[in-house]
Amino acid sequence: MDIRTCEINLNHWYVVAQSTEITTKPLEVQLWYHSILLYRDSQGKIHGLENRCPHRQVKLSEGQVVENSLECAYHGWQFNQEGICTFIPYLSEKQALPKCKIDSYTVQEGNGFIWIFLGDKQRLQSGTVQLMSIPEWEQLNYIGTVAVIDCQAHFSFLIENLMDMYHGHLHNDYQAWTEAKLKELITTENEVKGLYEAKSYYKIDKIWSISQLFFPRFRVLHPESLMVSYCYPHWRSTLGEDFTIYCLFCPISRTHTKAYLIHFTSLNAFHRLHKLPQWFRQFIKDNLFGTAQTMLDGLVKQDIMMIEQEQKAYEQQLNKPTYEINPTIAAVQKMIKKQLESR
Repeated sequence: MDIRTCEINLNHWYVVAQSTEITTKPLEVQLWYHSILLYRDSQGKIHGLENRCPHRQVKLSEGQVVENSLECAYHGWQFNQEGICTFIPYLSEKQALPKCKIDSYTVQEGNGFIWIFLGDKQRLQSGTVQLMSIPEWEQLNYIGTVAVIDCQAHFSFLIENLMDMYHGHLHNDYQAWTEAKLKELITTENEVKGLYEAKSYYKIDKIWSISQLFFPRFRVLHPESLMVSYCYPHWRSTLGEDFTIYCLFCPISRTHTKAYLIHFTSLNAFHRLHKLPQWFRQFIKDNLFGTAQTMLDGLVKQDIMMIEQEQKAYEQQLNKPTYEINPTIAAVQKMIKKQLESR
């Protein structure tokens, strides 16, 4: 089985958008060759439908929401939240509504994102499939930043990049750590975890520590543990106690991957901060959102450049061998293939 053409296991929750993107105006999102329409009803609840009008096969996302139903822009056909046609403006009294239905999808909103499940709904109902937990999103002691990864490459290239801590050489001033050494590789049925020893440029333990994100001269190298974890289909990493990063995947096709990178800076070291009123701590969290944007966007840009080169090389030189010495990569590839067998 060629890892670069592997499909995804749809029996998982995938992130397709940020919560702030979804309004009462229909929005098209894509997940593994599915065009999906998202919109909010008058109560703010989010719904997901197949982005296709069964009349002429045009995109329903070009239409609008009318009294919680979705109206096609072409002929005004309307569909309810279950995807059933409920109204045609030019239907005569002698005509019955056609028994047409488009797919409706299971959608959840949580931790600032919209999650969609496209797999076997019986598995979902069994309670064995859960959203990835992101407790830092709501906790007041963590400052978040979100970057979007959009690369023209198979998703395996991106997850290998995230699991391989030896490519810090690429990132120069954007990198939070250096001199990583893999000390332990732990594999279970549902996870590949790499434990590295590294040196961090940042130490968030003083009131002025946040300035390290903006001024390189304040950074001082010190030893820190570095953990990366691939819990299919998403990724999580920690650098000491100061930083946590998530990558939430949205594979669009075999050659197009979208993902959301979420960076959290911990304020847990500031004990006096915990005594302040909750409203004030929420104010700090909200107003410091995005403080690591420059660093995160810089990392993403450099990684995308390399990942897309890998994809092009794969397409142009199918018979050329590659050589890998990091055991983490082999473990990741094995998990991707195993997920296909368990569908």
